[in-house]
Amino acid sequence: MPDPVLARERVWLRFMEDELQCDQETLVIGHSSGAAAAMRFAETHRVFGIVVVSAYTTHLGDEMERESGYFNRPWLWSQIQVNAPVRVLLGSLDDPFLPWAEQQEASNGLNAEMHCFNDRGHFQNSTFPELVRVVRRLSDAH
Repeated sequence: MPDPVLARERVWLRFMEDELQCDQETLVIGHSSGAAAAMRFAETHRVFGIVVVSAYTTHLGDEMERESGYFNRPWLWSQIQVNAPVRVLLGSLDDPFLPWAEQQEASNGLNAEMHCFNDRGHFQNSTFPELVRVVRRLSDAH
């Protein structure tokens, strides 16, 4: 993704639309800031679904998160649900950056299929077999 440090909404969502050409056949997978991007994208674009990992709903008091643009207005949960019929969230109770309440709020707002872990932190490992299984299952169903 362009602008990887600030992960600004205006840059990432335009890239998703123009360069990646995400559409109703696309399964958007986003981690952390990418999860926020996936959710905001689905507010205004139809996609096959979104799989979000380490999702959160507020800027958490962090100035860079505040400036990213994702957290300056209410989430349009019902619109996301309409535009993204498939919604999966993977989160971990021991995430060192995101309180569990943030991840739970995202799951509740999305009305997502939730996969809760106790020991995955912020999912920064080089392998993620649980995500691969989810994507394969969704691909097979599609």
